Amino acid sequence: MDAKIRLYVDQPLAPGQAVRLSQDQAHYLVGVMRLAAGAAVLLFNGRDGEWRATLAEAGKRGAIAICETQTKPLHLPPDLWLLFAPIKKARTDFIVEKAVELGASRILPVQTRHTNSERIRQDRLQAHAVEAAEQCGATFVPEVTDLQHLDKLLSKWPEDRRLYWCDETAIGQPATLSPAEGPAAILIGPEGGFSADEAAKLRARPNVTPLSLGPRILRADTAAVAALTLWQAACGDWQ
Repeated sequence: MDAKIRLYVDQPLAPGQAVRLSQDQAHYLVGVMRLAAGAAVLLFNGRDGEWRATLAEAGKRGAIAICETQTKPLHLPPDLWLLFAPIKKARTDFIVEKAVELGASRILPVQTRHTNSERIRQDRLQAHAVEAAEQCGATFVPEVTDLQHLDKLLSKWPEDRRLYWCDETAIGQPATLSPAEGPAAILIGPEGGFSADEAAKLRARPNVTPLSLGPRILRADTAAVAALTLWQAACGDWQ
């Protein structure tokens, strides 16, 4: 029987390894998808690749799967972080989902002067990242950090990580990236744009590169997808 359902688990995966699934996962498999003992599923944990497993026990409140064979090795995304100012709930969820699909290795919500949302549910966004990884076939789930203030983040920014700042004032300039090696990050601002003092601090940093996203001003969620796509095509694992 072909395995079509993928689940993220925080347990070791190896031949013959028994994996106890969570109550929510068991309910999904048995109560929603109507799977029974003997059914095949795919498991991954961000460390050991993807494994085909068979349900040895299947109840709505608990299930155990036994690992059989590895179906994919671990594939780590490029060392690319996405920094973005949270926007409306559904669109923030969209950014996290697409960041996982497009290969971000870490997702960092940032508080700026004009950020619309002053708080986030980090656990809920992390759950969205897990769901996105399950759906897109990834074997790694990026961390979604808690909301951090941009000034604080920049004060401890690693010198070896290039920060591509999507600067809305650079509209009309070529939306290009030169291939480069090493750690990188992309910064997407809020719907109101960066404040003058934030822009000045970014321009003053030696490891910050302003980036234009073309002749039109993009919504924040569109900008995140566009910038990640540009970077992956020029510098990432799409080459």
